[in-house]
Amino acid sequence: MRFALFALVTLAILPALAVLPAFAQESPLVSLQTGDQSKGWNAVGRLNMGERGFCTGTLIAPDLVLTAAHCLFDKATGARIEARDIQFLAGLRNGRAEAYRGVARAVAHPDYAYTGEDELSRTAYDIALLQLDQPIRQPSIQPIATAAPPMVGDQVGVLSYAQDRAEAPSLQQICHVIDSSRGVLVLSCNVDFGSSGAPIFSINDGVPQIVSVVSAKAESDGQKVSLGTSLETPLGVVMAEIAKRNDPVTLSGAKVNTLSGGKSSGAKFIKP
Repeated sequence: MRFALFALVTLAILPALAVLPAFAQESPLVSLQTGDQSKGWNAVGRLNMGERGFCTGTLIAPDLVLTAAHCLFDKATGARIEARDIQFLAGLRNGRAEAYRGVARAVAHPDYAYTGEDELSRTAYDIALLQLDQPIRQPSIQPIATAAPPMVGDQVGVLSYAQDRAEAPSLQQICHVIDSSRGVLVLSCNVDFGSSGAPIFSINDGVPQIVSVVSAKAESDGQKVSLGTSLETPLGVVMAEIAKRNDPVTLSGAKVNTLSGGKSSGAKFIKP
């Protein structure tokens, strides 16, 4: 399957990335290959975007999957991917999913633009909800709740499918929030192409709660970081759009230009 790769962009933003703090307790990625390992995580699944690639999504209600808005666009043409061409494979492990669902409707944040000069603003709105064609009500697949965004320095984790680990999710239990700016979280979490839309979570009383979704990976002065979209306000806006049901959703950025690299210094951002 071809990955939905995005071109490199160089941006003069987030100057705090020039010196990144070192965290001694970052955990490695662990592939969840068995049912026991995946217990409690089956709400996270792979989103097959037709023949165009895949992203990661999370069931947050029986019929709603949370992911990144940029996953809904074809990189080669800039066209919206039709909802009927998207499939959600909940808890996919080694060729078998806990549930398979089609998508009846895909709604991105109305202020999200697939292209534009201000990458940071786009990332702040880079969330979407997919309404499934049938709810998932299996006891083994429990929707994961969302929560308020974390603070700088907080411990979080990430679960995602990605390049070279597309057949089973990989869990990083411990990474950290490095910085935040204008609704975007800068994280030390390990992400790659295919991780777009993956849940960034915190653990409260032993229960995971989604605090962000993966939007991009980045590099600053040779150090790898990831970017996540804060959910607190944007998710409410998208939920309101979903509630309209019969109303068309207008998205900005219908025409997309290929992004290319710029200056050699500063932070470099890539959509995973």
